[in-house]
Amino acid sequence: MDTIIQQRLDEGAKSLGLVLSQEEKQRLFSYMNLLKRWNKTYNLTALKTDEQILVHHLLDSLSVVLPLRKSFSNRESVRVLDVGSGGGLPGVVLAIMNPTWQVECIDAVEKKTSFILQVAGILGLKNLKSKHIRIENYSVEPVDLVISRAFASLADFANLAGKHVAHTGSLVAMKGHYLEEEIEELHAKSLWEVASYLPIEVPQLEAERCLIYLKQKGI
Repeated sequence: MDTIIQQRLDEGAKSLGLVLSQEEKQRLFSYMNLLKRWNKTYNLTALKTDEQILVHHLLDSLSVVLPLRKSFSNRESVRVLDVGSGGGLPGVVLAIMNPTWQVECIDAVEKKTSFILQVAGILGLKNLKSKHIRIENYSVEPVDLVISRAFASLADFANLAGKHVAHTGSLVAMKGHYLEEEIEELHAKSLWEVASYLPIEVPQLEAERCLIYLKQKGI
């Protein structure tokens, strides 16, 4: 891996308040290499270069690690469902950075979930699993955190995935812009509302990002 890319990962992580261990760095770089290799055949991402994957995928996913840890600071183990995970974002990164968390990535495209299973095996991530299924057809015991990254509108995300959140859990969307129209649609077409909104600054990326926490109305 290019030393410049390694330096940029270190710098980006530090600006997010994260100090990466050697094992974490190795796994993140291995994941990047696997993503590039599989992408040639399976079209997992539109991004091709190390720099693009580093910033738009790895650092973007790393940017939510500390906020999510703070949300679950009273728990050692957190059960996570990453909906519409694609090539494993943010699920794979969350599994690498939180070895006591149990992360499951689901996606409607089988080649993507097969890739995540390969990643889990090659990287030795025993806390990561993947399933090929549509979220509306999934049956699972409610989990602590249901998260998505650019999966769908907030209303669709809440209506499709909200049922999988435990009573004390969180439904969280990683988004670009905070769009008032999308919030209005959420309130009009679902039983969910915005609980809180957290702007996120992704290192080396000049674009808006935010975390939107949702809660059921009246709770």
